[in-house]
Amino acid sequence: MIIDNLRINQLSTQAYERYLAYLQAMDDRDIEAYGQFLADNITVQFNNDTPIQGGKEAVLQGLGQYWQSFAGLEHDLTNIYGSDRNYVLEALNHYVRHDGQKATVHAVAFTDLNETGQVESVRVYQDVSPVFA
Repeated sequence: MIIDNLRINQLSTQAYERYLAYLQAMDDRDIEAYGQFLADNITVQFNNDTPIQGGKEAVLQGLGQYWQSFAGLEHDLTNIYGSDRNYVLEALNHYVRHDGQKATVHAVAFTDLNETGQVESVRVYQDVSPVFA
């Protein structure tokens, strides 16, 4: 994960550190570690696709399959706006394809936490077509 390019961070220190751990679980493609951050009733939506519903297990299964479709991922954070419970990340996502080629895409993720601090909703907007070209 790259944090040197982070210009604006509106999260508290505690929320920021937790968010970094959440993003690191994604960069590591560690589905078990990532799952520890999720609420049982989480929904995840990519672009205009139908949201992944059905709770934590459905989301983990879908993300696990997606994460296998590329060889690596690194988040390059540029801005985090919002509050400790509802925030937006603007980032560059650096992917490594299975053929070794690299692709960088601009991404925005809206994240909502429940009252216990678990992620209950994520909406990600990015064009990953360069990753699969």
